[in-house]
Amino acid sequence: MSNVIETCVHSEIGEIEGVILHTPGSEVENMTPGNAERALYSDILNLSVAEQEYKQLSEVLSKITNTFQVKDLLTEILEIPEVKEDLVTRICKVEQVKTIKSSLLSLDPEKLATQIIEGVPLNKNTLTGFLSDERNALRPLHNFFFTRDASMTMYDEVLIGKMANKVRERESKVMEAIFNHSSKVMGKTVNPMSDKHMRDEITIEGGDFLVAREDILLIGTGVRTTTQGIDFIIKKIKKAKGKHNIVVQQLPSKPESFIHLDMVFTLLDRDKCMVYDPIIMQPNKYQTILISIDNGKVQKIEKQNNLVECLRDLGMPLEPVYCGGRKDIWIQEREQWHSGANFFAVGPGKVIGYARNVYTLEEMNNNGFEIISASDVIADKVNLSDYEKYVIAISGSELARGGGGARCMTMPIRRRKVEW
Repeated sequence: MSNVIETCVHSEIGEIEGVILHTPGSEVENMTPGNAERALYSDILNLSVAEQEYKQLSEVLSKITNTFQVKDLLTEILEIPEVKEDLVTRICKVEQVKTIKSSLLSLDPEKLATQIIEGVPLNKNTLTGFLSDERNALRPLHNFFFTRDASMTMYDEVLIGKMANKVRERESKVMEAIFNHSSKVMGKTVNPMSDKHMRDEITIEGGDFLVAREDILLIGTGVRTTTQGIDFIIKKIKKAKGKHNIVVQQLPSKPESFIHLDMVFTLLDRDKCMVYDPIIMQPNKYQTILISIDNGKVQKIEKQNNLVECLRDLGMPLEPVYCGGRKDIWIQEREQWHSGANFFAVGPGKVIGYARNVYTLEEMNNNGFEIISASDVIADKVNLSDYEKYVIAISGSELARGGGGARCMTMPIRRRKVEW
């Protein structure tokens, strides 16, 4: 493979060849209980603990594949004068902070990348500034360590997220600029904001977007991805030749642990998936809808019994593995809340998840997955090639409180194709 990694993701489980990460920094702590909800948090994380836990994820992935940090990629493209000017101009215009544009442009690329991510302190040298309750002229990107949402690899292209909350819009601008200008990762970007028929109702986030197979996309719709956003994706898929299926899963608006599809369903192997039973398997009011597309035309849109049955009927039979085990609904609820259904596959049958969800891991073990501690992988105490199926268990006592798991914190840019 050349030094430039080109985007190519045709499944959720293909062997990983490149992934983008963002190590959480001071932006995670730069909030108070009063504004945590605006930052999309229900609590304030302990950064020192979160950093150590994230380090496990990063070091494990570095043992397995090519990893890239958002800040490094951003710093690189900010060396290009016209990219720097354009990105800063667009950020300042959209976030209505034109008064800091010149000071941002005066910074060197590394310092500018830091301020774009961690925020710019508000200058208190005016009465308005002095009396303001705000701490920052440019708000920190509190959620950027969930790199999954702002961009998503869709086959050979990169779909730029249209975020549901304004506090995250800058993340999408950064990721689009990276893919358009980086010398390390490259992919043709598709941005809903650039469409002449763009509507305010369109929102799309990567946690709701799963590439199941070359001909099957799974998309959740709820508080983060709207039906209008899915219609945008349908419009894009209709331009491709052949048959494609989009399976849409409605999600509850509450509690907040259901914000994305990957919080209740992820793919583990060619024949196994992780499910949160009450939403995915049990009869409920949240519909599963199949949209069949053939050579540019929607052939049918129809309700299905559930997501797993729909995939089976599409020739993708999957055995469900149950988040929290099968015995106790309370345990299922507790472990789902802490991202117990949220796994990131590094290959078929080879995944990463939180160690804290012990009942889920027990269920995984009962389904043939060896449980391996992240610390053993990092210390080279185990040879991963010795195992056909495994779960690498990373610490997550603090990270999970941010509202996401291993899949949320990883943006894959390239996977090997899977032999089905």
